[in-house]
Amino acid sequence: MNDFTRSIDLLHRAMDAASLRYQVSADNLSKSEVPNFKRSTVNFESELKRAFDSEEKARNAFQLTRTDERHISLYEPYDYRDVEPRRVLDYTTTAKANGNNVDAETEANNILQIQMQYRLLAQLTNFEFSQINTVLKK
Repeated sequence: MNDFTRSIDLLHRAMDAASLRYQVSADNLSKSEVPNFKRSTVNFESELKRAFDSEEKARNAFQLTRTDERHISLYEPYDYRDVEPRRVLDYTTTAKANGNNVDAETEANNILQIQMQYRLLAQLTNFEFSQINTVLKK
């Protein structure tokens, strides 16, 4: 996979994660007064880092020859394309007496941050394609 394709794929995945994160934060904000509601977050970047670390580790690792596909391989890399953003419930905190752990102000700030991040990702995607357009025009 070339660098352009990988960059666009990563930007697309990051935009999908930001979109899900926006939906989750909006849902949290809308249920900030519901008794016993637990807020959710989205986990994506840490899993993506784990996948990149495993690719690096597999690239630098000692390679053994496998004579049969059933043999166990060392340092099988975790493909970043298998990483999907996922919702995680926060059961560990309780911010209010009714058991709800959503802070409306924090969620509103999260929504603003997600919007800015999404705009930045869109600008980066636009920049990647503008570079290709510049090359094709010459």
